[in-house]
Amino acid sequence: MREGVVLGVTGDELRAAPRLRRAINRTLGRSLHIRHLDTGSCNGCDWEIAALLNPYHDVQRLGIDFVASPRHADLLLVTGIMTRNLEAAARRTYEAMPEPRLVVAAGACAISGGVFAGSYAGRDGIADVLPVDVFVPGCPPRPEALIQGLLVAIGRLAPGLPGGGDVGFQAEEGHA
Repeated sequence: MREGVVLGVTGDELRAAPRLRRAINRTLGRSLHIRHLDTGSCNGCDWEIAALLNPYHDVQRLGIDFVASPRHADLLLVTGIMTRNLEAAARRTYEAMPEPRLVVAAGACAISGGVFAGSYAGRDGIADVLPVDVFVPGCPPRPEALIQGLLVAIGRLAPGLPGGGDVGFQAEEGHA
């Protein structure tokens, strides 16, 4: 299983947006398609993800779109604790995505189980079930942190693609 990057949010979140668009185009040659998977959250993270589409953040101008089918997705954005009832569905969703694929765990619950850690009904983070590339901390993570997390995820994808290269951003391994 791959090691994920823990994202530390700095004051550069909004300046990351133009870099994200350039990185997406350079790495994928097209838009980044995201499949959001809620594995059992309180919906706090979902509200922040929805804020990515409002006029202030407007990630669609960056070439990012949310898709309904994992077969059209490049990145799986997971929120909430991984409930035991959803483990098989999460694996099937991941396996339905075409290669290369990325997984981003957004929020404390997806990273470690949050306040539900140790519960009989769920896992302590999604990394037990899916190979996570980037962890975006927060309860819930701010939209700026989510944009930064997408930039880091694209940076992890670049070396594996033909013609891919440095996206101009380095994440610190193990930085919280």
